Order: sequence, then C-alpha cells, then structure tokens
Amino acid sequence: MSPPPEDSAADSTGPPDRQTLRLLEKQLTTDQLVAATQFDPNTHEPRLLTATLDTDRYPDTIADARVDIRWFTTGDFSIHYVETRRENTHWECRWDRHPNTHNTRLHFHEPPTGTEVSNYDLASLHPLDVYSTVFKAIERRIETLW
Repeated sequence: MSPPPEDSAADSTGPPDRQTLRLLEKQLTTDQLVAATQFDPNTHEPRLLTATLDTDRYPDTIADARVDIRWFTTGDFSIHYVETRRENTHWECRWDRHPNTHNTRLHFHEPPTGTEVSNYDLASLHPLDVYSTVFKAIERRIETLW
C-alpha cells in the first residue's frame, strides 16, 4: 500500500484544510501515544501531518509506528497507520473519505497490507470524532501485540 495518495489535479478532493490539520496537531500533542508531530512540507503550508508514535508502548518487534493525516477543505481525508517491524516489514491500514470508483466515499483499507477495501461508517465526520475513532483502533491494535 505505501504512503497515502498524493494530491493531484486529476483526482483531487480539494486543497488541504490547514485549519483542521492544525487542530488535529494540537490534539496529537496531548495524546500520550504520540512522541512527535511534523507538518510536510512545513508549518506554514501543511499538506500532510505525521505523528510519530511512542515505540515504548509497543513490543520490541515494532521498530517504528506513525500516523499520516491528510485533510481537505471538502471534508475528505486520509488517515494512514503504519507499523514497521524490526525485519522491515509493515502492518498498515487506512481510513479514507474521498470520491472513488472502488467503494463508497467513506471506506477502510484493511490490515495487514491495506490492499483490501471495505465500506465504512462513522457516526460523525467531525475531525476530532474521526481522530478519536482512529486512535481507539490503534490502542486496540497495540493491546493485541502484547
């Protein structure tokens, strides 16, 4: 699966929602699971927000874990969770909302590879509610690793 889809003119879901990315970054900095956050390309024109997760919360078999967040002014989004194991393999999944031909607008790329896609339903599309849903799923995932 690899990184979340890049913004492109042909299939863009709109420009990045910088205000929402900054709101989510503030929330991430208060989350005990998050070790660091970073905007790409920079804090003035963010298109991607990456949260590096605290690997002390994971077993030693996990070398790195991160969440990549893209949010658009249309309310579309992509939240990509990736674990990198010591042997350099990945376990990943992604919550997406965007126009597409493969599933409903709101869908989930199933772990461990993110290649299988299923329709998904959320009670609320407010960014903080989506954040809460995703991080609860990540916490459950961490519990299964132990």
